[in-house]
Amino acid sequence: MLIAAIVAFCIVVLVLAFLLPRASRHVEGGGQKVLGGGARAGSKAPGKLGHWLAKPFNSSSKAVAKSGSAGRKGRGKMPV
Repeated sequence: MLIAAIVAFCIVVLVLAFLLPRASRHVEGGGQKVLGGGARAGSKAPGKLGHWLAKPFNSSSKAVAKSGSAGRKGRGKMPV
């Protein structure tokens, strides 16, 4: 369920970044904030468990950032 939500959010950010590059930064930042909170909460567990619990949130955060970046880059390559 969480994976489907992350994928759907990445697609929304990608489309929004392509259509409205400046406005997509706010949406992307909101997603980063939520995922960062999950990573911080997971990393409070002791030892390796904390690393393992935080890793999915860190990976998802990177995916959201790449999705927004790809949308803005694609928009930049469009002919005027």
